[in-house]
Amino acid sequence: MQHEIKALIKNQTWDVVNLPIGKKPIGNKWVYKTKFESDGSLDRLRARLVAKGNSQQEGVDFQDTFALVIKMTTVRTFLAIASMRNWHIHQLDVNNAFLHGDL
Repeated sequence: MQHEIKALIKNQTWDVVNLPIGKKPIGNKWVYKTKFESDGSLDRLRARLVAKGNSQQEGVDFQDTFALVIKMTTVRTFLAIASMRNWHIHQLDVNNAFLHGDL
C-alpha cells in the first residue's frame, strides 16, 4: 500500500480544493489483490485506491461516461497487418497507467 501511495503522490494524482457548496465528496476505498506465478507461488500483493463512483448521480455529479478499451477487431486487424509485413510485436506494461488520464 505504501508503494501505491508514493505513486499517487509522485504522479500528482489529485489537487486539494475547496468543496463547492451543495456538493458531496466522492468516497474511496482500498482494493487488494494477490498475484500468483504460473506455478502457484506468490508473486506480489497489490493495492489500489479507487473512487466509489456509485454514489454519484447522472446529471448532478457527471454528464457522460465511457470506458477506454480497444475493440477486438482492431487487435485482429493489427495482428494481421503485422503478420503480413513480418513485423516484430512487443508488449509492455505501464506502471500506474490509470494515473495518467484526466477525470
